[in-house]
Amino acid sequence: MDATVIAATSTSPAHAAAPPAPPPDHKSWYARIPLYVKIAIALVLGVIAGELMPSKWAAELDIPARMLLQFLGAVAPPLILVAVMRALITARVQGRLAGKMFFLLALNTVVAILIGLLVANVLRPGGHGTLRPGEEQHIGGNIVNQLLSNIPSSLLQPLVENNVIGVIIVSVTFALAVRRLHQARQEKVLAALDIAFDLIVIVLHWIITLVPLAVFCKVAFYVGTKGYEPFIALGRFILAVLAALLLQAMYYLLRVKTASWVPPLRLVRGTRDALALAFSTGSSVVAMPVTYANLREKVGLREESASLGALVGSNFNNDGTALYEAMAALFVAQLVGVTLSLPQQAMVVLTSVIASVGAAGIPEAGLVTMTLVFNAVHLPPGYIALLLPVDWFLDRCRTMINVMGDMNVSCILDGKTPHAQTHDPELAAIA
Repeated sequence: MDATVIAATSTSPAHAAAPPAPPPDHKSWYARIPLYVKIAIALVLGVIAGELMPSKWAAELDIPARMLLQFLGAVAPPLILVAVMRALITARVQGRLAGKMFFLLALNTVVAILIGLLVANVLRPGGHGTLRPGEEQHIGGNIVNQLLSNIPSSLLQPLVENNVIGVIIVSVTFALAVRRLHQARQEKVLAALDIAFDLIVIVLHWIITLVPLAVFCKVAFYVGTKGYEPFIALGRFILAVLAALLLQAMYYLLRVKTASWVPPLRLVRGTRDALALAFSTGSSVVAMPVTYANLREKVGLREESASLGALVGSNFNNDGTALYEAMAALFVAQLVGVTLSLPQQAMVVLTSVIASVGAAGIPEAGLVTMTLVFNAVHLPPGYIALLLPVDWFLDRCRTMINVMGDMNVSCILDGKTPHAQTHDPELAAIA
């Protein structure tokens, strides 16, 4: 056996003692409305308010949206810190197959970001931007100096400065140190991390609850002060992101065809339940058990490769999210008339890769980690609010790509020789 997989999930005493969740009937009518419906309503109301109110009043509505983004930026660094530590401590992989898995994960993520940057540079969805630029760019052309400047001089500095590379350095260092502890002490650390993660996610859910309000304020602000031109650019951005995600999906299927025994059509048809669940929930973690079951029972992969790709790899694989963040950074830069140099785009690639690690279980992970990517290249994070009206839809699309990335890794790890044939006659007929 090339690898041993232990899908370890820590259960803290706090989890065991927690009271059962209230039944759905106890939720208020507002809580029962899906987030995308609330955002759609806020979008319509924002357009109406922007048309009716004076531009001076509309300008003041930008303040609540900026406050929400500042709160989100404050939550992002500790959330990434805890999430990455949990992912690295709980994942137990060893052997040659595990090394190949991490290489494939890194390769897929880099390819996704490069596709995103290519599409954004070619299509230029934010071209002819009319929004005012934010903070002036301070990053120089020396990529080595940029990297050295991200090495933390204190443990708290990355958290204070929203420095994603510094956060990852600290989290990886301490996660590797925890893995050297005895099992009993590891469990105590994991219990503390579980509690910290749950607390941060509770706060994050509070912030997400305010997203419709931020959408209303930001839409009213733009319509009342700048008209509809930013939203025309936003429509071009949606098309550009969908084109890039489609190219990434085609890359996955081509790799499956050339590097595994699985026919691409059989993979798509055998895992359509997992893809549908990923789109409907916007969560690759929720889709994880279905992804694994589809790969094992309908596609016919070996248990080892299905576990590594769908269970372990999913904690580190967020190709669609990384692609989206890179495109969003270039879109906003084009919108405000700022040209990102090649070293700056290289920094976007690096921070997008790093910020996507361990983000699979984070609600609205794209919005959370995007604040870190924007700060890395000194783009105004306040313009992230412009993406809020469409983020819920693009989030579901990029989640499907995340899940497809897990499937791609599993198929390639399974090799070019089939281990077992599916009992599904419809899929078995696909050669």
